[in-house]
Formats: sequence, C-alpha cells, structure tokens
Amino acid sequence: MGGEEPSAIRNRSSKAGSIAHLRVAGGELGGRRLSAPAGIRPTQGLVKEAIFNMLGPAVEEVTVLDLFAGAGALGIEALSRGSATATFVDDREAAVRVIRRNLNALGLGERGSVVRSDVTRWLTTHPDKVKEASLVLLDPPYNDAILQYALALLDALVAGGTTVVVEHAHRQRLPRLHRLQSLRQRRYGDTAVSILAP
Repeated sequence: MGGEEPSAIRNRSSKAGSIAHLRVAGGELGGRRLSAPAGIRPTQGLVKEAIFNMLGPAVEEVTVLDLFAGAGALGIEALSRGSATATFVDDREAAVRVIRRNLNALGLGERGSVVRSDVTRWLTTHPDKVKEASLVLLDPPYNDAILQYALALLDALVAGGTTVVVEHAHRQRLPRLHRLQSLRQRRYGDTAVSILAP
C-alpha cells in the first residue's frame, strides 16, 4: 500500500508531519490502528478486505513481499492473517519510519523487515529474496510507468506458485508478461486489483 497520488495528497491536511490513521481489517490483529505518513494514498478498507478475501488461505504461513509499501498496511494485514514473515520495501524515509513503528506497536518486529530502497533496484539486487516469496503485494503510484518495470522484473524472478497482487488505477493496463498471467481482476471505483501467477 502506498503509492502517492496528487489528488489524495491535496485532500490531506497540509500540516507538516500530519499522520493519517487506518486499521488492520482482519486476522489476529483485526481492528488495531496503523499510522501512515502524510502524502501516502492508503489502500481503502474495502479494497484491502477484497484482496484478502480473494486470497483466502493462500496468505497463511507464507513469505510476503510488500513493495511500494507506504505504511505497510498490506504486508501487516498478511501477517495478521497468518503469513510467516514479510519484507517491506519503500524508497521514502518517512514511510520506512512509520512501517517500523507500526510493526513494533503490533508486536510484529521479529516477523517483518523493512528496507529503504527503490523497488526496481531492490528487485534487481535481491533475486534470491524474490524467489523465496510466495506472495508479492504491489501498490505503486497510480498511472506510473514504474509498475511496468517492477512487473517485468517479477515476471523473470518469482518462483513457480507465487501469487502477485497488484493494486492499480483501473484505466492503467498491465503489461503483457511472459510468465505472469492474470487470474482475476476486480474493480472498486477508480481502483483495480489484479491477481497474477506464473
């Protein structure tokens, strides 16, 4: 979760350092509050619940990558619903600080690791980490070409049986990939959720 969107940023408080609050939707930590730094477009609660309803038991006991992680809400949701571990990658210092704060506040510090890095650079330099993941969650900035680059790298790197979940603007077409194929897509207003697998 966590792409920036100008309209969303304009709708937030302009006070420096303002913090938005959201909640874990389900699992053992359901209802607990999360912090999100200003300027982050949080995944709507309806969309987040829909993602995890579609995944069902596929989140249990798996290794998760949360890319463009923002506040870490998607990866934390996976941990709450039974995932074993999660790695959160975002290139913004404010996001990294908030993810660490959220993990520690929820007692998830030992199950989550947080990396400050450009996502495509991290994917390129950590192919073994990508291959270990069974579930990859992406919520990049809407209508940004970086999604195509990230998906092209994942297409080459993910192991067989990996599930890739992409939150994106519904008008943004996903690139045609060699291995990753769309299993289903759902639309929620201006947002689409696509589930891909090799």
